[in-house]
Amino acid sequence: MNISYNWLKEYVDFSLTPDEVAAALTSIGLETDAVEEVQTVKGGLEGLVIGEVLTCEDHPNSDHLHITTVNLGDGKEPVQIVCGAPNVAAGQKVVVATVGTILYNGEEGYTIKKSKIRGAESSGMICAEDEIGTGTSHEGIIVLPPDAVPGTRAKDYYQVKSDYLLEVDITPNRADGSSHYGVARDLYAWLVQNGHETALKKPEVDGFTVDNRDLDIHVAVENKEACPRYAGVSVKGVTVKESPGWLQDRLRIVGLRPINNVVDITNYILYAFGQPLHCFDADKIAGNTVVAKTLPEGTPFVTLDGVERKLSGSDLMICSKEAPMCIAGVFGGLESGATEATRNVFIESAYFHPTWVRKTARRHGLNTDASFRFERGIDPNAAVYCLKLAAMMVKEIAGGTVSSDIKDVYDNPIGDFVVNLPYQKVDSLIGKHIPVETVKRIVTSLEMKILEETGESVTLSVPPYRVDVQRDVDVIEDILRIYGYNNVEIPATLNSSLTTKGEEDKSHKLQDRISEQLVGCGFHEIMNNSLTRAVYYDGLKSLPAEHSVMLLNPLSADLNAMRQTLLFGGLESIARNARRKHADLRLFEFGNCYSFDREKKNREKALAAYSEDYRLGLWVTGKRVDNSWAHAGENSSVYELKAYVENIIARLGLDVRNLVVGHSTDDLFSAALSVHTRDGKELGVFGVVSGKLQKTFDIDNEIYYAELSWAALMKAIRSVTVGYRELSKFPSVKRDLALLIDKSVRFAEIEKIAYETEKKLLREVSLFDVYEGKNLEAGKKSYAVSFMLQDESQTLTDKVIDKIMARMVKNLEDRLGAKLR
Repeated sequence: MNISYNWLKEYVDFSLTPDEVAAALTSIGLETDAVEEVQTVKGGLEGLVIGEVLTCEDHPNSDHLHITTVNLGDGKEPVQIVCGAPNVAAGQKVVVATVGTILYNGEEGYTIKKSKIRGAESSGMICAEDEIGTGTSHEGIIVLPPDAVPGTRAKDYYQVKSDYLLEVDITPNRADGSSHYGVARDLYAWLVQNGHETALKKPEVDGFTVDNRDLDIHVAVENKEACPRYAGVSVKGVTVKESPGWLQDRLRIVGLRPINNVVDITNYILYAFGQPLHCFDADKIAGNTVVAKTLPEGTPFVTLDGVERKLSGSDLMICSKEAPMCIAGVFGGLESGATEATRNVFIESAYFHPTWVRKTARRHGLNTDASFRFERGIDPNAAVYCLKLAAMMVKEIAGGTVSSDIKDVYDNPIGDFVVNLPYQKVDSLIGKHIPVETVKRIVTSLEMKILEETGESVTLSVPPYRVDVQRDVDVIEDILRIYGYNNVEIPATLNSSLTTKGEEDKSHKLQDRISEQLVGCGFHEIMNNSLTRAVYYDGLKSLPAEHSVMLLNPLSADLNAMRQTLLFGGLESIARNARRKHADLRLFEFGNCYSFDREKKNREKALAAYSEDYRLGLWVTGKRVDNSWAHAGENSSVYELKAYVENIIARLGLDVRNLVVGHSTDDLFSAALSVHTRDGKELGVFGVVSGKLQKTFDIDNEIYYAELSWAALMKAIRSVTVGYRELSKFPSVKRDLALLIDKSVRFAEIEKIAYETEKKLLREVSLFDVYEGKNLEAGKKSYAVSFMLQDESQTLTDKVIDKIMARMVKNLEDRLGAKLR
């Protein structure tokens, strides 16, 4: 959220610099990412000066351009500027962008350069108000009053003010911080704790009065669960027009576009105090009645953006006696809002239930400033204060009279949270003794009230806008953040209860070990969201969509299910990197995957149907070697991935030769192998990701992916003891065989027969060449296989080696029909 430094100072007294404010806010949990100096007009009108048009003649090569000479008031010769505005004329005082000036079109800037236009030299630009950001008109250039002085800087003429913008990250639990006053409250507590002279203040509304009751609008709330509080007031005889400069500047600084005075006031209140308001054209409220209720399923409603939406029976609507006017807390209607023709307004200030607003906003794919705050929980007791302030501002800025009493439907007031705070628990959780007076000073500075106090504890009343503070541990967290995390030393020896033991500790250590191994092989670790798109699983047989764990209140349509596999998050990461010209990637991720078995739910308890599995995912794509003087370019391959998988298994202490590797029919892959223990438990699968998925994610390069069940691997190694032995003093011997075999024979079969033939001396079997083609019998292929033999107790003799190899050849001939080439 954007917070204006100058605006913040209206609510809390301090003498800190913008950077010091940012540091203070970050230290108390309102992380401030950036501090930027800004102006009320983007660019601050730097490089723009007031000029006087001395001459203006038609351009000889154009029917609409003019060639002007302009005095810039700098004591130099007038400059020639080609201008296309229809209203340019000699004698005018104008705003000129000199050569080198940067003008802004939205966020994009462009530089004014010396150029030739239709053959005529142009050294600058005479500007319209939309080109410099002081207005929206482009009908012609700005013509200033005759008393404007050439050479005056435009920033001085327009009195452009500087401010500092603090970019504050508001976490979902801190809805109370989503306004300038909310941030000021926290900053005030920090200032008090750190000994600064300060005061927290807000505008008075004691001056609010009802002028007459000529526009009485009845308010009714039919659904009080969805709308615990609804307040409103009428203002008659307003003039809707452009807002005064100070109000426009306030909104522009925080990134809002001024619309008109009435709407701008509601946005001002929203950013000042976090209370969303809505302004209706009172003359369009049929029957002078406002009703908060739900409507039948499928009712059509056109919102402010001109889109017709079909309402759900669970959408709370603000209606007149005849028709819906607004989706409560989310978005206004096209026909009921205030326009320049509006003369009478009804201002709404309400507290809508967070869950109702959140569900409605997600259903319709809408995310507005109002819904952002209602979803997280606003202050239910600020509604009338903000309503009075808005009405007073409308009277002052737009004219008119307050023409009704405030209608406030609030049958069940929301009370404070009552929390008992034991002092001993404060010290225990923080790890340091915090004096009782310090505890009381901090909680009271955060607007908590002390209801009762004993020697051991204090009972607090916590205001309802602090939706994140309802338990003693929440209060302790608040105390610690204001006291200062940096003021608490972490002891050299942690309490043993904080450390993990046994299997869990072993798992963490092995994760670190495997992570280091993969990083050493050129991998980068990634961490993706465990929430994903349910649509990814549509049509999959291996991971059916009905096995997805769906969210009841998803943050968005893109995050509506728990992931069943790590694959899709990695593919999103690969696609994002590939779009940025980083296509050669090796990635890995540790993370949980989730599934739901409906049949199991029917057979057993509901919770038994949900499962969670901790997994390791590997992604390899792009080139293995690229742009190397020492090595020709080489693409990655599935065999490279296979080696990484085997190395991981070996590092964990498992013998790959004791595992079963077979073809997998997993439809995430176009070709894949699964890895099982000998008793049939699957450890993982790896292969080539299917072309269909590559197309879905718009990835050009082939992707090789492995997903290992970390939990299954940890079970498999429980009984494994990793031993060591002294390196043999006697040399190893290699013998190579060129075998002619059927095309259907796999290397794994050769390897298996070799180890069965010689169990004692055979150390390694490797395939180093495959040939299929000319000079071979039909249906045959040639494998060149290397056998490494070694005796731990003596040097092998040729006689022993020949005897072993003879048995090896015979067994291969008998069982596979192999022949020596």
